[in-house]
Order: sequence, then structure tokens, then C-alpha cells
Amino acid sequence: MKRVKMTVLVATMALASFVTNAQEMAVTLEFDNAATANEILHKYIKALQNGDVATMSAQLAENAMVHGLGGGMDSLNVAQHTEYFKNSTTSFKHTITQDLYLPVKVENNWNEGEWVLTWGTNTITEKKTGKNILVPYHTVSLVENGKIIFMRYFYDMLNILENQGFTITPPTE
Repeated sequence: MKRVKMTVLVATMALASFVTNAQEMAVTLEFDNAATANEILHKYIKALQNGDVATMSAQLAENAMVHGLGGGMDSLNVAQHTEYFKNSTTSFKHTITQDLYLPVKVENNWNEGEWVLTWGTNTITEKKTGKNILVPYHTVSLVENGKIIFMRYFYDMLNILENQGFTITPPTE
């Protein structure tokens, strides 16, 4: 019985702590820099579609980090991001459709800051063959002082690989 009481006490304390922390956190869709943050991401995406890597990189802060590009790469600094997209836009045309942008401000939480969440479809067209690959994507970008300081890409890498002719072989038992 003593063990049950102690378990209930610990669970209640943990729940109270969670509720207290959740009440302190604030998330809002309307904040002073929302339009500016949104505009930065629109410029970035428009520049991608135009193959304008310099304008894409100009939206990034000097010490920005970009995560999730190229599948295996953990993180890219601005110079690596620029090189990645120079290579990409040399071989591929990027057309963004069904895009949606959502600026969000988070306070009193581990992910505090002014974020822009984006979703859409990137139709990647190989310039030599004209072959299209549809890639649904999602990005999250932390914006400070008019620049992106952190960006994470989420997209279906398997879809890209399969469209390039790669196959997956199931393991043998």
C-alpha cells in the first residue's frame, strides 16, 4: 500500500509539474515580426524556384545551420548550403506548389523564438531528361533579426531515390 501511495504521489507531482510548465509556455500566431519572418521564407522559396542560390543564402544569418538536406548530411553551414543548392539547381529545376506558410512565436519553452513553418510540394525536374519527381516537404525555420538562423527540412528521401531508379532489397532471414 505504501508503494502505491508513493507511486500516486510521484505521478501527481510529475503531472502538476507538466501542467505548470505547459501553462507558462505561450504560442501565438500574431506577433510583431510575423509578416517579416513570413516574407523571408517567401523570398527563400521564390529564389529556389528561380535557381537564385545567392538570394536563398542571403536569407540566412552568417552562422545559420541547415539540417535535413541530402538525407545523410547532419547539418550544413551557409557555405555548404550554398554549394548544395548550386549543385542542385545546376541539374534540376524546382517548382513549388501547394505551399503554405505559418509564422508562430513560442515563448517560455525549449524552442522559444519566432518560427515559420512551411509545407508544400516541390516538383523537381531533371534538366537533361525533363523527368519530374514530386516531393512533399515541410520546413521549420527560426528567424532572428530578419535572417534565418536555423532551418530543418523534412521530405521523403525514399521517393527521390526510387524515382532515380534505386530499389530497396528486403533483408533475408
